Amino acid sequence: MMQTALFTTEEFEVQKNFKAIRSPLFYVGDKYKLMPQLEKLFPDNINNYYDVFCGGGSASINVKAKKIIMNDVDVKIIELHNFLQDKSSNIEQFIESMYNLIRQYELSLSELEKNEEIERLKKKFKKTYFAKYNKQSYLKLRDDYNRDQTNTELLYLLLVYGFNHMIRFNTQGQFNLPVGNVDWNKNVSTALRSYAHWYNSNNVEMSKGLDFEDFVNSIELEAGDFLYFDPPYLITFSDYNKLWGLEEEKRLYNLLDKLSDKGVFWGLSNMVTHKEKTNEILFDWAKKYSKYSIESNYISRFDNTIKKKSKEIYVTNY
Repeated sequence: MMQTALFTTEEFEVQKNFKAIRSPLFYVGDKYKLMPQLEKLFPDNINNYYDVFCGGGSASINVKAKKIIMNDVDVKIIELHNFLQDKSSNIEQFIESMYNLIRQYELSLSELEKNEEIERLKKKFKKTYFAKYNKQSYLKLRDDYNRDQTNTELLYLLLVYGFNHMIRFNTQGQFNLPVGNVDWNKNVSTALRSYAHWYNSNNVEMSKGLDFEDFVNSIELEAGDFLYFDPPYLITFSDYNKLWGLEEEKRLYNLLDKLSDKGVFWGLSNMVTHKEKTNEILFDWAKKYSKYSIESNYISRFDNTIKKKSKEIYVTNY
């Protein structure tokens, strides 16, 4: 195994006054906590900003650019962004409609209501009290959505109340994520209001949900454009990167090399080491570019402990 101590990354000062805005999609792999570091490293005066693997959109929400174009291969992510952007014209009305839907399904609503039953469950089930309370209501919600998957407001509610705020479908196309120990709290409403303000204040465009290479090849690039890549991490496990392997990793680096040959600026977030694993392909390929160490404080969804042996980096060609 290569010794990553030989892999030198630059140090930099994080902007102390930069407060990141969180996406209301609370997506796995979300860059919300890293944006104070990443925003410092993005180019100044971006023309068109392309978020190639947008996920929950935290990078797009926190970037400054004349135009923001978001893409993700997951069409359900694109659907949710389009849905929330449509609701952003009257976000308070949307939030109120979601309160009504939550009450209709008899889910907990800790933002507005103190629930004595939840308080009782909290004493007995310290880490799963919301899940115990919401389970049956959540399963009814999930069944209703699976009967009519055109109802995106049900999908958003599943995202809020589901395990780790994930989006997961089985091979039959049915949403199958179990209930999580979460509910609709003030952070959800705050994130929705922030998202609406961002969308209404910027020029934002969504793709139709393309493979990263197809998306980049469809772009007519202009001077001052910048592409940000936050792909699934090859050496970490998550449901959202099951379709990512060595072939996709090599295809991505080949694409980035071609963009560099054309003089196109890009930035890449990735994990070079995790636990006992090293991304050898990334390690070798990134040597020819600028690299910055990112303090990621990666937390496992299985044990909730910070993984000190994980090393995330930001690679650029400028």
